Parts: sequence; C-alpha cells; structure tokens
Amino acid sequence: MPVNTIAFQNILSELANTNTSLVAVSKTKPNEELLELYQLGQRDFGENYVQELVDKAGSLPKDIRWHFIGHLQSNKVKYIAPFVHLIHGVDSLKLLQEINKQAIKNNRVIDCLLQIHIAEEETKFGLDETELEQIIAQVDQLANVRIGGLMGMASFSDDQNKVYNEFNYLNSLFNQHKSWILEHSGKEPILSMGMSGDYQMAISAGSTLVRIGSLLFGKRN
Repeated sequence: MPVNTIAFQNILSELANTNTSLVAVSKTKPNEELLELYQLGQRDFGENYVQELVDKAGSLPKDIRWHFIGHLQSNKVKYIAPFVHLIHGVDSLKLLQEINKQAIKNNRVIDCLLQIHIAEEETKFGLDETELEQIIAQVDQLANVRIGGLMGMASFSDDQNKVYNEFNYLNSLFNQHKSWILEHSGKEPILSMGMSGDYQMAISAGSTLVRIGSLLFGKRN
C-alpha cells in the first residue's frame, strides 16, 4: 500500500503552527515506503523491533534519525547503541544503566526519554512518580545517557475525556521537571505523546513530539 502523502502534508501543516514535531512510525513497513516519505523531507522514523531497526538503518540513508519507540530489553541495547538517535521508552533504572554501558563502549552520549505509565491498561509499561524521582536522583552518575524528556501512551479508549486527562497528567509532570531536563540535557525538553488516533488531543495537551504510523502508512497486517 502506498504512503498517504496527502495525510502527511496535512499533518505537517497542522504541526507548522505548533511546537510539535513528527516521528513517522514505520514498523513492519518496507524500505520503499520509508524512502517515499524521506524524499518528501521526513527524517525522523520510529521503530518498535530491534532487528528491524538494525536492518533498516543499515540499508537506508545515513541522515535518518532513528527513534526506538518499543519496549526495549536490556540485552538488545547493544545492537542499536551505535546509531540510535533517541530511545523513547526507558522504564527502569536497570535499562538506563545498560544504555549508559553500551554508550560508553560506542563513545557516545545516548539521548533517552523516560516513559511514564499514564494509562489504566496494565499492558502498558512505564514509571510511576516515585520511580521517576529515583531515576532523576541517580542519573548524574550515568555520564553517557542524557534524559531529554518524558514519554507516555494514553489508554486505548473512545472516552476522549479519559485520554485527555491522561495527557494533561503527563504534561503536568513534564512541567514539574522541565527546568531539570533543560539543565541536565542542555536541549529543549521533549514531551512525546500522541499517536494516529489521538495526536490532536496530545498536541492540545502540550505534546512536542507525536508518533504517527497508520495515518501515513495504512493499517498494519
């Protein structure tokens, strides 16, 4: 199925008046479709599976910024550490320590987002407020990781109030820690929330990075 270039241009025009940028979620999609968006100027692509990310990074243009947006296992970090642009879903100190270890081996500082559990669904990963504070207290010992912001996934629900409240909760947590993130990372803090079904709500709730897949590439098999 070809890329929906009209949806892509519409999303870009929506984002043009905001402080929000786009990660095109390209998991399971063939290289030809990524290249189609690349030719239109898209440079940020998000993948959920380590092996697929490694394969695509090896064969697609080198100026693509690869985002790992899935649940990352500690034993897989070494495969993406040489090149990954941003790891979105860091949900434990143990994982952060492994990213730091692999970053040292690759002589890099790796940018990460801390994933906060905001949905009521147990299947979603993420830190609670106490765990977030614990990581913030210890992260200065890890010189090769840089916390650039927070990330979260809202409930998969038709109840828009519920989804909006979850986004607002994450935004309030983000605002509490925004000055620390800026001081720690030296970069504009990132709040990554919002996907194809709820990105407009996420933007209105303060998202600075949306992860959109099916609107661009069509439904996955």
